[in-house]
Amino acid sequence: MQLDRITTNPTCMNGQPCIRNLRLTVRRVIELLATYPNREELYQEFPELENEDIQQALIYASTYLDDRIVELSSNYETVA
Repeated sequence: MQLDRITTNPTCMNGQPCIRNLRLTVRRVIELLATYPNREELYQEFPELENEDIQQALIYASTYLDDRIVELSSNYETVA
């Protein structure tokens, strides 16, 4: 998938990846998703944000996470 809504500009937001050259960073969009579990409220507060922006921000952020297996000790207990 081409991430055509993610832009970087060294003179805007210190070069952080942004959404469509807006002053809205990918990091901020991820934070907003955690803050606004109801997307309708999110869109009311940030009407410039579109569903495709959110999707691409999530994809972009996920590319920076390592996919690895972490071994747990044998005395690790799960909480039910």
